Amino acid sequence: MEHLVLHYAPDNASLIVRLALEELGLPYETRLVDRSAKAQDSAAYRRLNPAGHIPALETPDGPLSETAAILLWLVDREGRMGPQVGDPARGTFLKWLFFLSNTLQAGLRLTFYPDKYIGGAAEAQAQLRSHMQGVLAGHLQLLEHEAQAGHDWFGGDEVSVFDYYLACCLRWCALYPELNAGWFDLSAYPGLQALLSRLQDRPAVRAAQRAEGLGETPFTAPSLANPPEGSAL
Repeated sequence: MEHLVLHYAPDNASLIVRLALEELGLPYETRLVDRSAKAQDSAAYRRLNPAGHIPALETPDGPLSETAAILLWLVDREGRMGPQVGDPARGTFLKWLFFLSNTLQAGLRLTFYPDKYIGGAAEAQAQLRSHMQGVLAGHLQLLEHEAQAGHDWFGGDEVSVFDYYLACCLRWCALYPELNAGWFDLSAYPGLQALLSRLQDRPAVRAAQRAEGLGETPFTAPSLANPPEGSAL
């Protein structure tokens, strides 16, 4: 594959794409999007991602944004890390991939950044956060049920981009919001916990740990990132 450039911030959604690139063994460069300087709002970055969200991936086909879209593009281009068109497992894979993107991660954003959706009233923010944490617990139970289906990985016997996406979402469940991080307990989801334990030892994860300062147990017992450059928040 031709040259790829990942525009990233540490421990942001770009981490999911980095993990996929590492697992696929693809050469790529990184460009820091400095959130502390609001670089994601700059004209230069918005030419890559008009929504101003992280990540963006420069590809031979042009810049791509939206995490699930990037992952699916990689799966289809490389023929790995997910079922291909025509595979009977493709529909189920897409269902769960977009469940993460449209349902779980969207709910996490409401929990982590309630002020962006309902303004600055602290009581209203607390109510929204509490409600969404209950909703998210239901989503996690659906994922836990599937994780106990008897496969090494979610939905199959080979690791997929879905596994990395899910692992990052669960990492953030454990870490955020910082003032209310106790709402999530991974041990309540033994199927998901076992999957994260297997995933955590893969070389792709070790590479991402070093690059983004994720600590020794980034999925099963995560700590806040201490990156060599940039800021997670």
